[in-house]
This record gives sequence, structure tokens and C-alpha cells, in this order.
Amino acid sequence: MSDILVRIKRAVLAGDYAFSEKARVEMEADGITELDVAESILNAVAIGKVIRSRSSRRKNLKERRYVI
Repeated sequence: MSDILVRIKRAVLAGDYAFSEKARVEMEADGITELDVAESILNAVAIGKVIRSRSSRRKNLKERRYVI
């Protein structure tokens, strides 16, 4: 398991995460809860791919998104 995935899981366990409004809308549309998302992350065994953020609203232009 990658170090990044371990760090993500630790953040989830500590409750150190937040959902964007877009994420909340998508979760509602799919009928999943915050607990469902947290459980999925905690049960993940690998990161599928890494994507660089393209959002102009990001403070850090090198921000990465991890697909689990």
C-alpha cells in the first residue's frame, strides 16, 4: 500500500476531511452517504491513478487528486 494511501486513510480515521458542495451533490445523486465514502476509502487497497487538478480555484497549482 502506498504511503499516500496510508496518509489518506489516517486523515479519514481522524475525521480530517471535508466534502465540497459538488461532492455533496454527486453523493446525493448517487444515494451515498459520507459514511459510505469513508468506508470505501478505508477499505481501499490501492490508488488507481493520480490526476493533476485543473481547477482555476485551486491555491496550489500542483494539487493532485487520487482515484481510489
